[in-house]
Amino acid sequence: MKKLRVGVIGCGSIAQHRHLPEYRINKNVELTAVCDIHKDRADAIAKQYGVAAFTSFEKLINSGIVDAVSVCTSNDLHAPATIAALEAGIHVLCEKPIATSKQDAEAMIAAAERSGKKLMIAHNQRFVPSHIKARQLIQMGEIGKIYSFRTVFGHGGPENWSVEGKGGWFFQKEKAFVGAMGDLGVHKTDLLRYLLGEEIVEVGSFVETSAKDFANVDDNAVCILKTESGIIGTLAASWTYVSKEDNSTIIYGEKAILRLEDDPIHPLIVQYANGEVVKYELGKIQSNHGEGQNQSHVVEKFVESILLDQEPPISGKEGLKALKVILAALESEKTKKIIKVESL
Repeated sequence: MKKLRVGVIGCGSIAQHRHLPEYRINKNVELTAVCDIHKDRADAIAKQYGVAAFTSFEKLINSGIVDAVSVCTSNDLHAPATIAALEAGIHVLCEKPIATSKQDAEAMIAAAERSGKKLMIAHNQRFVPSHIKARQLIQMGEIGKIYSFRTVFGHGGPENWSVEGKGGWFFQKEKAFVGAMGDLGVHKTDLLRYLLGEEIVEVGSFVETSAKDFANVDDNAVCILKTESGIIGTLAASWTYVSKEDNSTIIYGEKAILRLEDDPIHPLIVQYANGEVVKYELGKIQSNHGEGQNQSHVVEKFVESILLDQEPPISGKEGLKALKVILAALESEKTKKIIKVESL
């Protein structure tokens, strides 16, 4: 079978830790090109992988040597790079958040529909073993009616692993649009929708810059979320956790409590109302440390959706739904009011 020719647009840390190594080990993929606005970086990565180097995503897209691309750029370029690729008949895996506005996200979705090509957003938390198992338990009715939840994603900040450090686009509002809430919080909005099987409809939030005095984006956000059936819970996203990363979620139900990624040994612990405790030993959640280690499965699922001509597991429409919760959180901080997600 002919291999899928893939290019990667943006050669920063997420490309180096995730996309490039995961494409390289996929037997159905031939890496053919990389692109970065920094020529030295593009050339170095191209040499490492034995592929063509570009400094313009338009030139890569029009090169005729790619069937699909990953868009791993700063957030402000997600929409233009994605739309250009889709209009050229190229499938796109775009990093999260899908875009910096509802309008841009809708334009990306429309471009995918017009072209008939795949658009997938790289929300990886759905593919974590503990999250998959928790969703199954919830759907089976194992924990009964869900009353509440608490989800957290926090670490010391992108300056600790981004190739550009403190000077990087993560901390520049004109390029990033949003800080920790968009970098980490958007993962958790997608995860909650996946786990609970319903939409988040109302958001109240505090979104602040507490620690990064060199940044003009948020580094600390705490939100209260309400789902369509009335489940309420909290989401915290932070770049201010100076010690161990926290990527945990707790679901409080009628029959049991689910503790996800809350224990270093057992990524899923079920505490039943009758006192019984079940501890699951499953694969670990992904981190940004160790190239190619502990696959995210995002690339694998993207390639699979193209080869089997199936809807990607996280489509552009799914990416927009996660983004709208973030937009509601920002609007809540601005207006000091509870925001209805669909009002945006």
